[in-house]
Amino acid sequence: MLNEIEEFKAYTGKPKYTSDGKSDISYLGRFTFEMMKSFEGLQRVLTIIARGYLHSGGNPYDNVEHARRALCAWCSLPGKNPEGEENSWRFKTNFGEYNGEFPELVTKDGRGWFYRHVHKVIGFVETHGDKASKASKDSVALLRTDFDGKWRSKVIQYQIPIFSPGTKGRWILRFDDIIGDALEQGELRDKTFFFSADQEERIRSALPKELPYHIAATVLAYTIANKPEDSDWTVLAMTNFDAYFGTTSFSRRLIRMIPESLFIRKKDDTCGVSRGKALI
Repeated sequence: MLNEIEEFKAYTGKPKYTSDGKSDISYLGRFTFEMMKSFEGLQRVLTIIARGYLHSGGNPYDNVEHARRALCAWCSLPGKNPEGEENSWRFKTNFGEYNGEFPELVTKDGRGWFYRHVHKVIGFVETHGDKASKASKDSVALLRTDFDGKWRSKVIQYQIPIFSPGTKGRWILRFDDIIGDALEQGELRDKTFFFSADQEERIRSALPKELPYHIAATVLAYTIANKPEDSDWTVLAMTNFDAYFGTTSFSRRLIRMIPESLFIRKKDDTCGVSRGKALI
């Protein structure tokens, strides 16, 4: 979560589909089943991707269309697009024509990075059932049935013009919003840092035995490194933290175990996002 450059690579590189047992879900990469089923947490993913391609060289404002094409390529699904320029965003979901520009993101037949990743996860769990929990198998069964249709609708939604006069254009996430956030946040950075020996000792001595040090330290470091200048509170993308730690128990249980002497969290979680303040 602190190293945005490595995070970008995780969303655009080649995942490894392996598992050491039913409790190991590393084959999901930097995603959770919930992200694949409900698409919660994809705002951060898409913003990281957009920032990577916006700031790939030159003036980022000159790269806006390049970044938008990258988002389309990453989100692409196979299948024939309808004919007619008037339906360019209302129905178009296959962006295989961007394969030459983004071979890492989309195949010539339109299978985008996310589409391929989800289907490879499905295939891995179905092939290696002995290494998957019942909950994972249940999630995969649902993805097998529902993912393509729901993802196609979502990709169309992402393309709704920012000045759309219709109700559908309000209160949703669009590529235009993503690119706006990416321009504001700037280039990808490695914000990794380590606490001093005294700070580490203070953290360790305050933590309950059930809470691993690396989880608490990562949350505290992220909160400090990403605190905005105009607020004491840092936005925490809880769903993405779950994916980073490889367990949904982080947002459901572990973050609540960080003592208030080290960390205060506003209990107003919504859409997978919370706010926190580090006291160290």
